[in-house]
Amino acid sequence: MNLNQMVIQAFSQAFGAYWWLLVLLVVVSFLKSPLMKGIFGEALVNLAAALFLDKNVYRLFKNVTLPTEDGTTQVDHVIVSPYGVFVIETKNLKGWIFGSPQQKLWTQKIYKHQNQFQNPLHQNYKHTQTLQSALELDPSKLFSLVVFVGDSEFKTPMPDNVVYAGGYIRFIKSKRQRIMADGEVLEVCRKLQAGRLRPSIKTHVEHVRHVKTIVEQKQKINQNACPKCGKPMVLRTARQGDNAGNQFWGCSGYPKCRTVKPL
Repeated sequence: MNLNQMVIQAFSQAFGAYWWLLVLLVVVSFLKSPLMKGIFGEALVNLAAALFLDKNVYRLFKNVTLPTEDGTTQVDHVIVSPYGVFVIETKNLKGWIFGSPQQKLWTQKIYKHQNQFQNPLHQNYKHTQTLQSALELDPSKLFSLVVFVGDSEFKTPMPDNVVYAGGYIRFIKSKRQRIMADGEVLEVCRKLQAGRLRPSIKTHVEHVRHVKTIVEQKQKINQNACPKCGKPMVLRTARQGDNAGNQFWGCSGYPKCRTVKPL
């Protein structure tokens, strides 16, 4: 028996004895993936709605993908009721969360590691605007709600419509004034069902591809953003001094911001 055969035989024996460990590692990795975290977070919101909201009053629509001028937008949950239409964005994150309604990016901190993510209020604003247009509703009848699930903790004050999973039902039930008649509720449900793209793997994949394209475009823009104020850098030519005639990147916010970068 040569060396190669010995190695193959040893590997086969090890795999035969510990194949279950390999399968377990694959399953654990999959469960920890961003996709599964998102699915788990949305499932918690769905379960809470099923347990604590009267189905005859609150109608839940899950994973609503709507066409837009530049592609599609996907809403995690829409709950239609006589008390308004609740547009829900779910975030499954752990660690400390820092952010304010005005900031473009929020920060997630886990020990010494920091990660920035899009302000979910801004993200949900597009969802709300798209729904308002598609459903032909007055803005006062839509409520944006961001729900954090997972082991996360807010380290900055958050507005009332940014809550942990346990607070999302309380937020919805806090709206006690009937602002939509039964007929209007039924019409909104009809428009929502008719206007959404058919839920399917193809619809989801195409939406993910669209989001990826947008992210890549924003990254290109950010790469040429002013490091001081964030405004776009523009190509300028020095008119005087030792560098006269040479080009450089200057902040478009000049003269308030005088940041420059060499080519």
